[in-house]
Amino acid sequence: MISEKDLAELENIPYEQRIERVQKLLEGKAEPRAFELGLLLALKMGQEIREGKELGSESGDLVASWNGRFPESVVEEAIAFAKEFLMNPAKLAEKIKSGVLNASEEGRSPNKSGMTEGGESGMTEGSDSATTDGNEAQNG
Repeated sequence: MISEKDLAELENIPYEQRIERVQKLLEGKAEPRAFELGLLLALKMGQEIREGKELGSESGDLVASWNGRFPESVVEEAIAFAKEFLMNPAKLAEKIKSGVLNASEEGRSPNKSGMTEGGESGMTEGSDSATTDGNEAQNG
């Protein structure tokens, strides 16, 4: 699990390097989870906002590249996660935190969707930085 010290260090990493870290994480995965793809999409959208570009000008190409590579349901769920990252990062952070606590207390039992409880918590490093990034994207 990521520590408070790790969180502080992540906040000091330049935005572009956060994107690169998530991209590298996903490169080695044959079947990334929707949450992970959503994290990358939110970071890309945040970058567009920061740079004053039209939303979707680059992130749209990313989503288009997922079609055919991943099931449609995963892509749609990733888009929903990205929207939640950008629109309500505090709520998502609370879900992640709750999932981490539940998983550690209950021993990560599978649920109906095939994911473990608190499924969003599997990527704690990126999750926490994305929450920060979502706040930064909203604040400019």
